[in-house]
Amino acid sequence: MGLVSSSRRIMTIDKVAVQKIIDSDTVVIFSKSTCPYCTKAKNAFKQLGKDFKVIELDQEDDCAGYQDALGEITGARTVPRVFVNGKFIGGGDKVAEMLKTGELAKLFD
Repeated sequence: MGLVSSSRRIMTIDKVAVQKIIDSDTVVIFSKSTCPYCTKAKNAFKQLGKDFKVIELDQEDDCAGYQDALGEITGARTVPRVFVNGKFIGGGDKVAEMLKTGELAKLFD
């Protein structure tokens, strides 16, 4: 018998695709579901009562592609990568500090 080939194509994510996601919502968090720093960032927005879009990279087919694109956009591949109004604002510790100082709330004024 011959070889069997799959017609399933794995989507690859690039910088343009990630930028479209960033631009699609007011708050976008690129996260991993088991990351405590990601939870810290998500909880900050929950405390503010702000909706956010979350992309759990560990549940995506092309986790590495997302992280490579985020590295190009922000200078680092680590999560969380948090964007407000299309602008990268930092990771979990930075977002928590911004919540504490009131700086995070000011982004929505």
